[in-house]
This record gives sequence, structure tokens and C-alpha cells, in this order.
Amino acid sequence: MALEEARAAGERGEVPVGCVVVRDSIVIATAGNRTLAEHDPTAHAEMVAIRRAATYIGSERLDDCDLYVTLEPCAMCAGAVAFARIRRLYYAAADPKGGAVENGVQFFASPTCHHRPEIYGGLAAEEGAALLKEFFRDLR
Repeated sequence: MALEEARAAGERGEVPVGCVVVRDSIVIATAGNRTLAEHDPTAHAEMVAIRRAATYIGSERLDDCDLYVTLEPCAMCAGAVAFARIRRLYYAAADPKGGAVENGVQFFASPTCHHRPEIYGGLAAEEGAALLKEFFRDLR
């Protein structure tokens, strides 16, 4: 489903990143990047999906939720994952330039990080990376 959201974002001209939040094996929120559509630099797929999930649950704490995203989260999104208390983070493609989980600032490894989800990277990594490569190739 996250890959479907990424494809839809790419078709709208957004960077193709998609996200799904799951609670008790039920999808409670989905989103693709919306930074252009909303004129909002914080409207990354993870941020939008976390907002929707929090509204659905009626709480800012998503401690019994898992987040699936097609690209390694940036520092902003990693911070939102921590503040929301997401239980597990699954991501597809690594992001050596903008990622903040296994690359860059490695947000969750910081001693000041107050919540660390279980982290599983590399799920459908080739598919997630291919969507991004195609999108940026077509832009050029």
C-alpha cells in the first residue's frame, strides 16, 4: 500500500514517497508526499500519515502502531516517529543524502532521543528506489 501511495504521489508531480500506519493489523492511515499540493515543506508522507492516524485514534500517541514508508525517513520525520511513540518503523529504500535512520544524523541512535522504535529497513528497497530513480530521471 505504501508503494501505491508513492506511485500516486509521483503521478501528482510529488516526490514518490508513500506511507501507511497500521494498528492491530488494520490500516488506519495512508499518505503520499503532499509538499507541493499543500505548499507545506512538512507535508512528507510520514508526517501526513502520522497526523491522520493521530486524528483517527484521537490521541497524539501512536505507541501501538507500526509505520511503513518507502524511503528512509529524514530527521523531521524521524522526530515525528519518536514523538508519536511509533512502535515499529519499516522502510524500503535507504536515503544516503537525506535519511536520518541509518544515514546522516542517525536520529534514533542519539542519546537525546526519548523514544526508539524497532527499526526494519530494506523491505521492498528495490521497488522504492526504482520509483525515485524513475521520477528524477524523468524530471531531467
